[in-house]
Amino acid sequence: MEKELESKLKYLGLKLLLSNWEQTIAAAEHDHVSYSRLMTEVIEKEYAMKKELARVNRIKRAGMPEQLCIETYPFELQPKLSKKRIMQAYDSREYIHKKTNIAFIGPTGCGKSGLASSFLTQALNKGYSGRFVEFPDLVGDLLTSIADNSQKKMIQKFASYDILVVDEIGYVEMEPTQVGLFYTLMNKRHKKTSTIITSNLGVGCLP
Repeated sequence: MEKELESKLKYLGLKLLLSNWEQTIAAAEHDHVSYSRLMTEVIEKEYAMKKELARVNRIKRAGMPEQLCIETYPFELQPKLSKKRIMQAYDSREYIHKKTNIAFIGPTGCGKSGLASSFLTQALNKGYSGRFVEFPDLVGDLLTSIADNSQKKMIQKFASYDILVVDEIGYVEMEPTQVGLFYTLMNKRHKKTSTIITSNLGVGCLP
């Protein structure tokens, strides 16, 4: 391959074609592929690779401690949990389409974070943006942002995700400013995006 052509392929980001140039040409000549089919196959392969790379990057940026799937969740260990209702929400993704929220509430160790991670993983695989953050870290970041007057930017960052998982909302000592910033964030997300929270507190005890 000529250096100029190689440089142009790099500039265009056609990495798959660049790394398989000789094989692609040889296969097209061997199979007597038409120009239109050759171009279609090249474009489809590049598109598929970019989509997969974007999916992998979304998962990396989401900050999940574990990438879990709903198929491995031990429903048999949680007999009070309605598998039908969970799977209906998961399969339909209605909470995303209608921009509603989900709360998984229960004692420590019952798999709340695993369920939330499964929902987030599915959304990321489907092309949505998302983030997994533990509640203490979130309110800590919000408080830190006050120091350099970047709280609006910080709130906008967390408000922009299609799916935000706030894990283990619980008894965390917070300053009034943290409480205010957290509610501002939740208000900005309300009916615009979907938030999934997990907590070992009762509904009436949530902050």
